[in-house]
Amino acid sequence: MKLLVSNVGSTSLKFKLYDMPEERVLCAAKVERVGSREAIYSWDNLLTGGSHRAEGQDVPGYTEGIRLFLEDMSAVARVDEIAAVGFKTVLARGFYGVHELTDEVLEAMRAYLVVAPAHNGPYLEAIGRFRELMPAARLVGVFETAFHRTIPPERALYGVPYEWYEDYGVKRMGYHGASHSYVAETLAALFGSSGRTVSCHLGGSCSLCAIDGGKSVDTSFGFSLQTGVMHANRTGDLDPYVLPYLLHMGLSLEEILDGLAKRGGLLGVSGVSNDLRKVQEAAAAGSARAKLAVDMFVNQIVKYAGAFAAELGGLDNLVFTGGIGENSAEVRERVCAGLAVFGTELDSAANAAGPSGARVISTDASRVRVLVIPANEELGVARRSYELIGG
Repeated sequence: MKLLVSNVGSTSLKFKLYDMPEERVLCAAKVERVGSREAIYSWDNLLTGGSHRAEGQDVPGYTEGIRLFLEDMSAVARVDEIAAVGFKTVLARGFYGVHELTDEVLEAMRAYLVVAPAHNGPYLEAIGRFRELMPAARLVGVFETAFHRTIPPERALYGVPYEWYEDYGVKRMGYHGASHSYVAETLAALFGSSGRTVSCHLGGSCSLCAIDGGKSVDTSFGFSLQTGVMHANRTGDLDPYVLPYLLHMGLSLEEILDGLAKRGGLLGVSGVSNDLRKVQEAAAAGSARAKLAVDMFVNQIVKYAGAFAAELGGLDNLVFTGGIGENSAEVRERVCAGLAVFGTELDSAANAAGPSGARVISTDASRVRVLVIPANEELGVARRSYELIGG
């Protein structure tokens, strides 16, 4: 069965075409700067090894981006051969697992536009375009909340009036489910069990997940993607009464939301960049604010990981994934130093080594196995989509 996975961003599109259940990638493509005449398009044919890249493409919307991919895909598979398209969808009211994207589910995504505007908006638009361009394919949403449905209520609910949960669905949702579930599956494949694990997905968007026996039992994300550890641009955890205070001080709601979602996090604290590498460079050059941003980032990871280790009753594995998790040896070293009380002991040479697939970076004496597992959210989406429609 040929199954296409599409990852949709506000200005980007990513594609991977799989043969399932073999999990063989046939081709992949990426469109950057969707919505401009300066788009960048890259294509890889995994069957022949051929690839090409084109800059300065006129891609005013998702339709044109999808068509670029479908034109190249014709060398590998016909459009009518694609049984389904799987999406790494984020949030839909009342639909928290894996679902075929019916009109009802899409309406539930619209109901949560106010919670995840930067995610649900682009997905709704792109899904509409896929419906038009690939009418025979079944469309599947693998919602980021799916993996976190096993979080027990004492950790999922907030101390708010209970009717807010009953009437409005206010609770801890959890996101990055495709990434954290892939970590659990990879650990089970490597060692026979995922055990008691803290998975750290660190990138432009960051979250930690407590995994016990392959199931999510807690996560740093909350009702929205705004919470948890600080992100590239988003603030992370914040006292809710900051908002009415700033309103009282004369800021508009739009200004506050823009600060929370676009001008906070690493960018907001450092004043340098939302890219951790540039923040680290500035810190090394003597910027006190850049150093503070890195220190805060590491501290918040340690705080959540330590809390989750306590909830789990101990720690078997500590996993780093995502762009920062996979590439920043400094962050891994500092986080493990902060968690040394639990028995994390890094192998300095293994930690400093460049990316080379899933690997253990702790010493043989370490009481906690520390690993780097490259993120593969697309494969997780492909697996869940296949299970729903034909597994």
